Amino acid sequence: MPPAEGTVRDLIEAALGDTDPDGPLRWHVISVLRRRGDLESFIEARRLCAADTVAERLLGVDIMGMLRPFVDRTLPVLRYLAASENDAMVLYSVLIAFGHLADPRSLPSVIELAAHDDARVRYGAAYALQHVLGDPPDRAGLETLRALAVDSDKDVADWASLGVALREIR
Repeated sequence: MPPAEGTVRDLIEAALGDTDPDGPLRWHVISVLRRRGDLESFIEARRLCAADTVAERLLGVDIMGMLRPFVDRTLPVLRYLAASENDAMVLYSVLIAFGHLADPRSLPSVIELAAHDDARVRYGAAYALQHVLGDPPDRAGLETLRALAVDSDKDVADWASLGVALREIR
């Protein structure tokens, strides 16, 4: 594991060395940057989101999803990626980040991606929707979650069904 100290750039380089998107080193670094929660971490994450490689964009999105103090600056970047990104794993991570940030301003992007061809993206939308519906829940968002509950992919349908059930018991 890299130390909790060091420059943000050093930490990011260490995370990029872990080629597994679910790798322990990568997520340790993301956790360290979340705890730091500083402007430098946000700036580096934003820089990564504009990078040429999928690995860098993926890391940038995953970091941004953990930096709640910067949600007003993060949402435009993530919404841009939601509209322009082609890689399904980056889109999935964008949706998970929207869910972590739990801000209803991301709802239009989540609804749009819920119709994606790739089941991983739809799964991310099913996760995000229950967190960004708002209170009271947005009608279009709730209908999208219900539609995902009957998705052809079992994992998507199961996750969306859980989201619908949790909304109904509130």
